[in-house]
Amino acid sequence: MTGFWSSFGELLGLSAEPKDLTLLQVSLRGIIVFVATLAMVRLSSKRSLSEKTAFDAVLIVIVASMLARAINGSAAFFPTLGSGFVLVLLHRLLGATAYYSHRFGIMIKGRPAMLVQNGRLERKNMRRNHISEYDLEEDMRLSAKTDDLSKIKVARLERSGDISFIKMDDAA
Repeated sequence: MTGFWSSFGELLGLSAEPKDLTLLQVSLRGIIVFVATLAMVRLSSKRSLSEKTAFDAVLIVIVASMLARAINGSAAFFPTLGSGFVLVLLHRLLGATAYYSHRFGIMIKGRPAMLVQNGRLERKNMRRNHISEYDLEEDMRLSAKTDDLSKIKVARLERSGDISFIKMDDAA
């Protein structure tokens, strides 16, 4: 069995310096990381891939950076893969905690901010969130299909960073 692990380690270049890795070794590392990443994605929530919040985006950035190091040999291969799984499970645990605790969810995911109410700009919230009137108008044209602010009942900057619009009732 020791011979197998020794051969496996040699095949992956586990004891080699990054600059000494061959194309075959980097390719095999990439294949293993690809398969492991697929497993991580299946373990994580579907939302994490859509980067709905900064909480989700942080997971993607950190795991991608770590796994790249496993491929290029600048970090220990198996401990780095294991750490990726730990971070995905931590993300899932924190997400579940946020589901059961609204207060915790606000802490890690943020809260929405009202940008327009009854056709009036909420400039304080716009300033706090760095949303200019031009930014709002652009999203209003693209999402709400209007450029008339008086037709907007509510506009919110959602936790995801998207702006949602609810139009006034036509009968009103």
